[in-house]
Amino acid sequence: MFQDKYVFAQLTAFLNRTQFNNYVRKYDGNRYVKHFTCWNQLLAMMFGQLSNRESLRDLIVAFEAHRAKQYHLGLGREPIAKTTLASANQNRDYRIFEDFAFYMMKEACEKRTTNILDIPGKKYAFDSTTIPLCLATFPWAKFRRKKGGIKAHVLYDIEAQVPAFYTVTIASKHDSTAMSSISCEPNAYYVFDRAYDSFKELYRIHFTESFFVVRAKTNLKYKIVKWKRRMPKNVLTDAEIKLTGYLSEKKYPESFRLIRYYDEEDDREFTFLTNAKHLSALDVANLYKKRWLVELFFKWLKQHLKIKRFWGTTENAVRIQISVAIITYCLVAIVQHDMRLERSTYEVLQILSISLTDKTHLRDLFDKTNFNDVKDQFCPLIPGLFD
Repeated sequence: MFQDKYVFAQLTAFLNRTQFNNYVRKYDGNRYVKHFTCWNQLLAMMFGQLSNRESLRDLIVAFEAHRAKQYHLGLGREPIAKTTLASANQNRDYRIFEDFAFYMMKEACEKRTTNILDIPGKKYAFDSTTIPLCLATFPWAKFRRKKGGIKAHVLYDIEAQVPAFYTVTIASKHDSTAMSSISCEPNAYYVFDRAYDSFKELYRIHFTESFFVVRAKTNLKYKIVKWKRRMPKNVLTDAEIKLTGYLSEKKYPESFRLIRYYDEEDDREFTFLTNAKHLSALDVANLYKKRWLVELFFKWLKQHLKIKRFWGTTENAVRIQISVAIITYCLVAIVQHDMRLERSTYEVLQILSISLTDKTHLRDLFDKTNFNDVKDQFCPLIPGLFD
């Protein structure tokens, strides 16, 4: 199947082109297009992100250097100009790429489902990252008086280790306001940082028979209903509480658990709120501890989003770039699963970045590459798992 094919072409063979074309037809993406189709646009953007191109000019130079290979890479026969790609990003409906990103996320989550914690049910971490933008170039993304930016809010499947849902807002929107976009699944667990203290949304999660784990703020007003006296090591408090603040009590009228946990590694204390009364206190702490996985994804996302002026200055262009980045990440995760690669997703991405135009079978590429000189996984870059 992959004989005499370039690595990039082998990789994109795992994409469902039929499904992508359905979205193109749905939003009339190829209307009046003669050469540079939406599919060519997707592959061109993916090539730029996988090869770590810094700008549109940098990407076009790479295409020109591999002009003879362009057709076999899936990028069409016609030379790609800067204005062609920038115009496509500006004008083509971002929903084509967003819908395909949702499709890729669903496929990756279904394929990569594991059970890293001995707790039945899906486990998600919800968090956001701010992507800074130049206010002079992106005036629609005004964040502060002299700053611009957007936020990517991501629901991350902890066990599949891929995004399950995302939404994009302006950076000034508070994190907790994006919680309403989560479609809750019964018996699933949702892990939040302390920015997500909306008791109205937490009660919605509870009402749908799902579970939440969220860090408590220091000014929380509550009364203790019941204590648990015998507790395991490092669990300082495990109590059932009710909110006493006038508004918070109305938003969440039922009782839930408060757990104080001491993390020996960071020498810090953490206070968690959860409605999962059936879990042990240590299970709750370990569930929150897995939230660092979404931080690794954000680190990769920000490193590979080269949102410059010439990629397109409209909100449409920025949304396309974010969608394509998520498609790329999910594709690599699917390839890793389908080929049963003994490499981390990070290692696979690093190897691909320097091998896209090689004619090496993917299996040989990952089996024979010496990865000792490449950076280790992101894990050591995260100073503390509870940050």
